[in-house]
Amino acid sequence: MHPQRFLSPAARLALAYPPPGAWMPPLPPGVVRLSAGYPFPESVPVADLAAALEALLAEEADAPLHYLGSRAMAALPGLIRQRLAQRGIPVGEGELLVTSGACQAIDLAARALIAPGAPVAVEAPTYMEALEIFRNYTDAILGYPVDREGLVVEALAEDLRRRRTAGKALPRLLYTIPSFQNPTGATLSLERRRRLLALAEEYDFLILEDDAYGELAFDPQAAPPPLKALDTRGRVVYLGSLSKVVAPGLRIGWAAGPEPVIRAMAVFKKDLDHPLAWALTARYLQGTDLPARLAWLRQRYRERRNVLLGALAREMPAGVTWTEPAGGYFVWVSLPPGLDSEKLLPAALAAGVAYVPGRHFYFGPAAAQGARHLRLSFSYLPPAELERGVAALARAVRAAG
Repeated sequence: MHPQRFLSPAARLALAYPPPGAWMPPLPPGVVRLSAGYPFPESVPVADLAAALEALLAEEADAPLHYLGSRAMAALPGLIRQRLAQRGIPVGEGELLVTSGACQAIDLAARALIAPGAPVAVEAPTYMEALEIFRNYTDAILGYPVDREGLVVEALAEDLRRRRTAGKALPRLLYTIPSFQNPTGATLSLERRRRLLALAEEYDFLILEDDAYGELAFDPQAAPPPLKALDTRGRVVYLGSLSKVVAPGLRIGWAAGPEPVIRAMAVFKKDLDHPLAWALTARYLQGTDLPARLAWLRQRYRERRNVLLGALAREMPAGVTWTEPAGGYFVWVSLPPGLDSEKLLPAALAAGVAYVPGRHFYFGPAAAQGARHLRLSFSYLPPAELERGVAALARAVRAAG
């Protein structure tokens, strides 16, 4: 028997690509993980979460451990709505769906909004897990360049004009990370945000805004508002998460957008949510000064970014350049001509440092655009390790050059 003959066309399409996470080989012991886009361990409020869990179970006993019935669980959507309102995003009844992290929200949006084979617009480069999700639904992924001001919106506009003139299918969905983008760290300027919303209206597409890092602006007063806060026509489906500001293991994310879209996503979700995680998160949020916590996180991540940038400036040979993000987790490094970050990785691992090669942030043949680039994360490691990792990377670059 050949079990693969029972697989659906969608499953066969998915299996034609490397499995999720294949972008990182096994890491040698002791390697400096500049590849890890995780919160630093001390940022996870273990003691506060433990106290919230103890209080929750003392008050509600077994209720949070059943399918339904926790009073604390029921409070979570309202708490999320309050947070969104404070960011200029009012969300009505039926316009919010709590998900298992932002990745589930991306997948549900893709299921609800992408017709088989239909074109989807993305930044190039972009979040690799989003690419892994989109390719399960279509192989028509259109990439548009990113510079230091984020998505080059005029490149998108010009291609949309060409496609309309040529009678080609236009994308009905554009996925973007406008604030502190993964992997480049770039932030879409306010002018470009407004232009993008105008294009969505002119060419009739929806914007899937992934704002995973939006609350980690090192200078919140200087950061532009979320696209959703500027959206007056219902063009934006906004994705958020507590993974970067509380704890990723809680798996609390959400989508906020037009009620018909959210209703369709909810139909595909089909689960009974996650009562214990929802209830614990609600109790934690109710007992936490989240603005103070965010201010603390911003300062800690700013310090780590500064250490990484300083180490790059001291250690890297001529011809290596990098971005200087105003928030988030990531720095995008460009190698001198002739060097390939994928081919360099084994030597870097041998030298004691890991990173993510740039090609994994592009789709299909466009992956060649990532050959000279790589992503470093400053979020996870303490300053001394950041410096050690950059020094090891610089040694590998010099040896390869």
